[in-house]
Amino acid sequence: MRFKDRSDAARLLALALDKYKDSHPLVLAIPRGAVPMGQLIAAALEGELDVVLVRKIGAPFNPELAVGAVEEGGWTYVAPHAARVGADTTYFERERAEEMDVIRRRRALYTPHREPIEVKDRVVIVVDDGLATGASMKAALHAIRERHPKRLVCAVPVGAPDSLEAIRPLADELVCLYAPPGFRAVGAYYDAFPQVEDDEVRAALDAAPHGAPHGTHASEE
Repeated sequence: MRFKDRSDAARLLALALDKYKDSHPLVLAIPRGAVPMGQLIAAALEGELDVVLVRKIGAPFNPELAVGAVEEGGWTYVAPHAARVGADTTYFERERAEEMDVIRRRRALYTPHREPIEVKDRVVIVVDDGLATGASMKAALHAIRERHPKRLVCAVPVGAPDSLEAIRPLADELVCLYAPPGFRAVGAYYDAFPQVEDDEVRAALDAAPHGAPHGTHASEE
């Protein structure tokens, strides 16, 4: 299975998530790649869009290999293989501090005039454009679970089977359209997989609706 681009993947994910259309879900996208996807999914499900800010921590001398991730509140996931590749406590603390600085800058850039949308008692769908190691998604799901959503859904177009199984207990539901046995990089399953820039993230967030429909409250289903 291949996707033409992120928009194609988002449309297919929205179809798989259609049962949540009447619940006014909150779609939380992991920047940057998933945010334009989240905009399409939120529109299709008549929900809201926001970002969940997490940052991958890469291995020493191999930043593409995730050895952990940190979320906006500071909680840090450490992968089991971290020590084997030289990511000791000192390394983690240094990288964690740097990534927290990036998170703070992104929050100020992406949503400068409002607080993050409240997730308590909401149906929350966390979206990414693919799941490789799952480090970022683990941090994201942990962050949202701590804020007591009514239902927590993880939704990705493609993912590594072992990473998906590690993620499954962290969400109430896992939606993945394709889990190839010989998983490669996420971008290998897209015909077009360009980098998403900060301006695109801001445009998607600005264009998406915020707030519950008239006559309802965001915390009520």
